[in-house]
Amino acid sequence: MNRLVSAFMLLLPCSLAWGAEPPALGRLFFTPEKRADLDQQRQLNLQESQTLQGATLQLDGVVLRSDGRKTVWINGRPQNDNTGSGGVAARTRPAIPGEATLTPNGEASVELKVGENINRATREKSNALGDDSIKIRSVHR
Repeated sequence: MNRLVSAFMLLLPCSLAWGAEPPALGRLFFTPEKRADLDQQRQLNLQESQTLQGATLQLDGVVLRSDGRKTVWINGRPQNDNTGSGGVAARTRPAIPGEATLTPNGEASVELKVGENINRATREKSNALGDDSIKIRSVHR
């Protein structure tokens, strides 16, 4: 009988906790004014990041997904598909995944490989690798 009472006493807290509902999380910011301020700041940040400015354009990376969508990094900023956000349209070809054709607004198109950049004024290309090679030296101990 003692074992039955002991087992019941051990299982009682578990059954009470199982039936309880988790507490609702609610909102992080409770006032409508604070939410409106955050929405306005988000819109200002989006407007600032929409233009790619600078003397050079650099192709930092290209990701082509199996579903056909893509992300291209130009000057460290991601662009999805053919949106042309930032004032630069990027076109890729699945046959050549490491290259993209960039077309800045009001400028001629240029083909760049990942890691290359172009001076927008002189149209001179340069490569982040310098001589197009990476040399690895092994260190013996």
